[in-house]
Amino acid sequence: MELSLPSALRSNYAIMARIDRLPRSRHLMKIVARIAAGGWFEFFELFMPGFISLGLMRSGIYTIANKGLLDVHSFASFLASFFIGMFLSTAAFGAVSDRFGRRAVFVYSMMVYSASQFAVAVLGDPLLIDLARFIAGFAVGMQLVNNDCYVTELTPRASRGRYMTTSYIFVLSAIPVAALLAAILVPLDPFGIAGWRIVVMIGSASGLIVFLLQRGLPESPRWLEVHGRVEEADRVVREIEQAVENERGEPLSAPDLSVPDPIIEKGRWREIFSRFYLSRTIIVSLFQFSQTIAVFGFTAFVPVLLIQHGFSIVHSLNYSLAIVLMAPVGAAVGSYFSERIERKWQLVLCACLIGAAGTLFATGHNVPLIVCTGGLIALGNNWMIAIFHPYAAELFPTRIRARAIGFTFCWSRVSSVFVGYWVGDLMASYGQRGVFLMIGVAMAAIIVGIGAFGPPTNGRSLEELSP
Repeated sequence: MELSLPSALRSNYAIMARIDRLPRSRHLMKIVARIAAGGWFEFFELFMPGFISLGLMRSGIYTIANKGLLDVHSFASFLASFFIGMFLSTAAFGAVSDRFGRRAVFVYSMMVYSASQFAVAVLGDPLLIDLARFIAGFAVGMQLVNNDCYVTELTPRASRGRYMTTSYIFVLSAIPVAALLAAILVPLDPFGIAGWRIVVMIGSASGLIVFLLQRGLPESPRWLEVHGRVEEADRVVREIEQAVENERGEPLSAPDLSVPDPIIEKGRWREIFSRFYLSRTIIVSLFQFSQTIAVFGFTAFVPVLLIQHGFSIVHSLNYSLAIVLMAPVGAAVGSYFSERIERKWQLVLCACLIGAAGTLFATGHNVPLIVCTGGLIALGNNWMIAIFHPYAAELFPTRIRARAIGFTFCWSRVSSVFVGYWVGDLMASYGQRGVFLMIGVAMAAIIVGIGAFGPPTNGRSLEELSP
């Protein structure tokens, strides 16, 4: 049963209106940055495998060739085990965040991820490593879905995209950091320890860091309100308002009470497929399936693709680092344009850039062209990442946001499970041109799906966008 918030409570609290009239502030950015710290380790883990792949193969644990889906010695199984865990958690457990709150999932999922990463770093059997990676993927899947909801619900409509894309400048810096660590450690094996193990061990420190950062972190006031806990929501917003007023040295403007009444209701799975939200569910699912083919099909295999171009292992890792240095630059571009250009059209532009640069990368024959076009692919990939996270979160209401994002995001995990196998098979049969033809088809699907059917979101209240 749906219940509108009583008018007396609405006039006293006006939670959504008060959040949406907040100006940009350092205080709110600090909250977003603390949430982004968890995201940093997630992206470290998501992109690390490509950079340590040569070390895993040199150690004899994995091989680039595969003998099928059940070949645990294949590097593709190392990738797939993680993404299968993510698929299950995003597809079936997105409701955990909607039920228990954004802050609790933020903390506990990172603890599980940290322990699993430590296990990966010390194990030697590929089957056990894949099992630990599966558990880590399960935890990261929850975290990715949860954090997008968390930031979206804490930030005002006029700068929602700016806050999230700015946080992704920091989050995506994890990619060049992972590449740099791999470039330094993988060829050297310091202290007689395989360099790839040290890189993985660094990622396992996330649990302690997140535990320290989460103290004093507020729960999402929007989540509290739709669960009927309006007094708690009011307290959270009052604390934010007080901090912002102290920072600015002046009182805040009055909230706009013309936004739609909030609905107090427990979200239900079937609402994702209701008449209003079904088209959004399909569009975002198609986008998620396609974007991962470009992002992971390229990034996870950059060193291998460069080896195919004739570079040595050392040069491959160094050029990979040069290419992925564009990751935070891509996020910075997304942050700059986040509120200047409609987000749906930015996603279309990114898909065009990736397709064009990928064609040149696959056919290039000299170092400057290969590195520059690789950098453009990385820029397009990460600009896309910075934009699609706020865009997808805006398209569903608070009561079902986590499970809707989880369901649509799980399609990216479906393609992630298989993309390693697809890239390996295409490279063996058709070379790099086959790989980038696959990426080009995926980008065409995004251009048509988002360009033709994606709703505009910039500057609109979450409750107006998703009643």
